[in-house]
Amino acid sequence: MRAGVRLGIDVGSVRVGVAACDVTGTLASPVTVLRRRRDLAELDELAALVGEREAIEIVVGMPRTLGDRHGPAADAARDYASSLARRVSPVSVRLVDERLSTVSAQASLHAAGETVKSSRSRIDAAAATVILQAALDGERSTGEPVGELVVVS
Repeated sequence: MRAGVRLGIDVGSVRVGVAACDVTGTLASPVTVLRRRRDLAELDELAALVGEREAIEIVVGMPRTLGDRHGPAADAARDYASSLARRVSPVSVRLVDERLSTVSAQASLHAAGETVKSSRSRIDAAAATVILQAALDGERSTGEPVGELVVVS
């Protein structure tokens, strides 16, 4: 398992959830939720978080259907990850499967006594936490980073 902080990103059409792990790559925790902007100005905030936390990698959730198909949301996530990769290079960006991350995050918040309405703004950061934790667990079990590396063009 590589040492170093990683950021997890859950890209939505309105918000971007952000999570981070500890330097040992053991535990992911929610960080913040950013508002999506048409001009992608939130990428500057993400780049600042990468610098502040000295992140070695970013994992971006890639939405897939339960049938493992890609749709418009997957295309949007790929485009976002490419823009982010150009902004934070040489820090690597990887696309990882995020199936059911939001559902899992909602279930966890509900189990903690939160309603969907009261936790809406935190769901995105919780989903980013689920995505990042899955990536960390996958790397720990295989010894290799998981997901598809986004190539900066």
